[in-house]
Amino acid sequence: MVTLPVPVATTALFSAPNSLTCLLGRPCKGLTGSLASPSTLQRSKKQRQCKRKAGPSSICAKFELKPPPYPLDALEPYMSKETLEYHWGKHHRGYVDNLNKQIEGTELYELSLEDVILATHNKGDLLPPFNNAAQIWNHDFFWESMKPGGGGRPSGELLELINRDFGSFEKFIDDIRLAAATQFGSGWAWLAYKANRLDVENAVNPNPLDEDKRLVVVKSPNAVNPLIWDYSPLLTIDVWEHAYYLDVQNKRADYITTFLEKLVSWEAVSCRLESAKAQAVEREEEEERRKREEEEKSSDGEVEEIYVDNKSDDSEAE
Repeated sequence: MVTLPVPVATTALFSAPNSLTCLLGRPCKGLTGSLASPSTLQRSKKQRQCKRKAGPSSICAKFELKPPPYPLDALEPYMSKETLEYHWGKHHRGYVDNLNKQIEGTELYELSLEDVILATHNKGDLLPPFNNAAQIWNHDFFWESMKPGGGGRPSGELLELINRDFGSFEKFIDDIRLAAATQFGSGWAWLAYKANRLDVENAVNPNPLDEDKRLVVVKSPNAVNPLIWDYSPLLTIDVWEHAYYLDVQNKRADYITTFLEKLVSWEAVSCRLESAKAQAVEREEEEERRKREEEEKSSDGEVEEIYVDNKSDDSEAE
């Protein structure tokens, strides 16, 4: 990790923007950023290569460090301004700076952040830019998983699906708390929407026997996130120690409890669920369309064959 100076942030400088957009691409109050649908993350073999092109050696920043969608002191007293300055201002900034250096002059420079993640995951044989790219995405997502005055319980369809897939909201909380607490070393705990793909090209699906179109809790080591399994992330808890050490030292369990009771933005999770379901429908429609086109092309190319019974012809000739 490159050691960088921690920027001095002010409340006015990092005020939340007026017009906000859901991470999964649809308008949603309280969120920023965009994420392409998994169905759009198709890459050619050429794009998967990570060759250095000839050209100038100067670094041109493609990816930028996005601030959290609230002032850096807005989560106090549950997450301190000092933690945000260190976590966002040093660690997150380092991932952005390092990724820009790694991809400058390569074919990865032409890809979206999500495509860089999928290409460099390389079926588990990680290429050098993967960790920085995934950590940028993970942190953008993490900041937007929280809000001032968060916590409580979800409502509407999100709560209905939680009750359906986990048995109760309390059981879901137990599951994600356990995932976050038992992730060995550094990593992440996730709530994700698993739509309709069990055969993922880029990685081994961690829950191949689960039914489709349901909520699942998973944990991932280091920078890995559910995008590589073709899941739609809805919520994450960062369990790298730098996410909480300045506030609670090594008491990860206390940090997890505070996150779930005081910080989580269920509005953000609900918005992401809505987008994930819409994308699943779009994918199904696209797959049905392609299937019909293939069937039509196949039927157009068929040649009618006529079989002649030689015995019958000989008997008639006699």
